[in-house]
Amino acid sequence: MKRKTIALVAHDNRKHDLVEWVSWNYEVVLKHDLVCTGTTGKIVEEELTRKIKEEEKENFHINITKLKSGPLGGDQQLGSLIVDSKVDFIIFFWDPMQPHPHDVDVKALLRIAVLYNIPMACNRASADFIISSPLINKEYERVIKDYSEYINREVD
Repeated sequence: MKRKTIALVAHDNRKHDLVEWVSWNYEVVLKHDLVCTGTTGKIVEEELTRKIKEEEKENFHINITKLKSGPLGGDQQLGSLIVDSKVDFIIFFWDPMQPHPHDVDVKALLRIAVLYNIPMACNRASADFIISSPLINKEYERVIKDYSEYINREVD
């Protein structure tokens, strides 16, 4: 089994949905490393700790890295991890009905994930498809577009 690094992010109005999804998938999630922004990391860790029954504690270890809150730089920290090839996929339950003070940071994170060909789920259905894919337990070599032509262009 190839251990992956899963980024978990949720806007305030979607944190409950993400925690519910993590709880439903805890046996799979705990086989991987987690990186979370802000309070999402705290509540995910609490839920995973609650889900692990006493007799299971020796079989599961919660490996979670908590970044800063999204508006305080957590989105940029996560983007940096993506650029450094330290994230395998993102589960990002964002709230499409609410304006966000750090909307530019969110867009930058989404852009960098696409640029580096990182699978990303933004809702429960796509998260279910990713977590149930046979690729979750296998080595996977992402194909990253060659941007050398863009980088080496002449600038006037």
